[in-house]
Amino acid sequence: MSSPATVLFARGLKGVIFDCDGVMLDSRAGNNAFYNSVLACLGLPPMSREQENYVYMATVGQSLRHIVPQALHGEIDRVVREEVSYERDIMPLLRLMPGFAELSADLHSHGLRQAIATNRSAEGMQRVLDFFALPPYFEPVITASDAAPKPSPEGALRICAAWDVTPEQVLFVGDSPNDEQAAHAAGMPFAAFDNNTLAGELHAADHAALRLALRPWLPSGE
Repeated sequence: MSSPATVLFARGLKGVIFDCDGVMLDSRAGNNAFYNSVLACLGLPPMSREQENYVYMATVGQSLRHIVPQALHGEIDRVVREEVSYERDIMPLLRLMPGFAELSADLHSHGLRQAIATNRSAEGMQRVLDFFALPPYFEPVITASDAAPKPSPEGALRICAAWDVTPEQVLFVGDSPNDEQAAHAAGMPFAAFDNNTLAGELHAADHAALRLALRPWLPSGE
């Protein structure tokens, strides 16, 4: 933690915004399988490491345009619609991050609001919520279908408006530069999750560490 407790959340912690991929969800294997399947259907080699890192942070549309040569962009929609089954082939590869469900339930029990800000589409995020039968703690859920994708702060600011709180009263938890930039642009404290290269007011290697870091600001005073 790089900010003293007397400064961070001086007006109280009112809610937590979670990124999805890499924070709520361990989806790297699923992401790689999806995009590599699209590439294979187009007769292209698997992604490079640079491409893997890019698609982990970007929207689906941005990712596909990035990894598929421009000459084949006209084939993308057909391949995704007809040849790659996300529900059948990709969803079974996704995993909730260890400890996330327990952390979320604990925050809820302390009366803290929770929301999601993700570069997934609305449809893709709803698939995740349904597949893992996550409880209805997350409101609002802001996706790339609803607001400018991160690193834009639009989604984070819309969540603050919906909650009628200031950004200083909300923690944004993310694992990528896009998350860091969105939080800082919104004027919001940032928790760097499992990524020591990011600049954050908090750093947490996992959800158990995040729970411990948040203890001073839980409404019960734990």
